[in-house]
Amino acid sequence: MPIEIGETLPHVTFKTMTSSGASEMPSQDVFAGKKVVLFAVPGAFTPTCHGSHLPGFIKHYDELKAKGVDTVACTGVNDVFVFGAWAKASEVDDKILFLADGNGDFAKAIGMDIDLSVAALGLRSKRYAMLVEDGVVKALHVEDSPGKAEQSSAEALLAAL
Repeated sequence: MPIEIGETLPHVTFKTMTSSGASEMPSQDVFAGKKVVLFAVPGAFTPTCHGSHLPGFIKHYDELKAKGVDTVACTGVNDVFVFGAWAKASEVDDKILFLADGNGDFAKAIGMDIDLSVAALGLRSKRYAMLVEDGVVKALHVEDSPGKAEQSSAEALLAAL
């Protein structure tokens, strides 16, 4: 079952790219005591993810921070090296925390995994955006198609804040 508003996110370990290389980041470090906007993409560098979903969160970063958001984070079922390259290529300037979910552990744990084998992409994350306060989901916007970034856009999430 997909996670719902009011539920607590599971404890998993993400991978992040730092200046000294790949590093582990427990989900508790991301969410505990913080107001976090988390958006998920089916794949780094893919047309919708790279062309509209990520750019919207970069563009509206200051507005999200002005609404009391501590962290804006992106997750997806990609390895940490791909996510690191995507962050660099997208020139996010540390605005977005990239949380690689290489094996899909987080996506599976919250019921947001999707099999995109039909497009030769394998297991991926559904596209969504959520507001999380101290580990509890307060708002959740899930797309009905991985090629859309409307309900899960930064603009839609801002409107819900």
